Amino acid sequence: MTVNLDTTNLLLGIIAAVCVLEAIALIGLSVAAFVAYRRVTTMVSDIEVRHLQPTMARVNAMLDDLKTVTATVKDETERVDYAIRSTVERVDQTAHRMRANVRVKTSRVVGFVRGVRVALESLLEDRNGHVEDGQANVAH
Repeated sequence: MTVNLDTTNLLLGIIAAVCVLEAIALIGLSVAAFVAYRRVTTMVSDIEVRHLQPTMARVNAMLDDLKTVTATVKDETERVDYAIRSTVERVDQTAHRMRANVRVKTSRVVGFVRGVRVALESLLEDRNGHVEDGQANVAH
């Protein structure tokens, strides 16, 4: 018996041709993907050079200016805070001195007035221990 391999060889030939076509298509797609990758990379680099770098330079300059302004504001705030604190301390010291001076100067007058009041009350007291004109007796 003779085996006819013509049909099998024909199918194998078709399969081989399809594999070669697939390999060529795969190589073509790979080349096209690489070319697209190169174009996108070039375009991104171009955008970065034309747009992103100048923008970043401006942003960095603004941040440097902001840093300078912030440092100045901080220094001025500390200076104003020190000035306010020292002024409040001076006002407190002055108030304390004024209070002490007023106490020293008025203590003699208050003592004199209390002495006069006690003297008047004792003069106005009658012998029964009552105060004239309906006023209450004050303990000495």
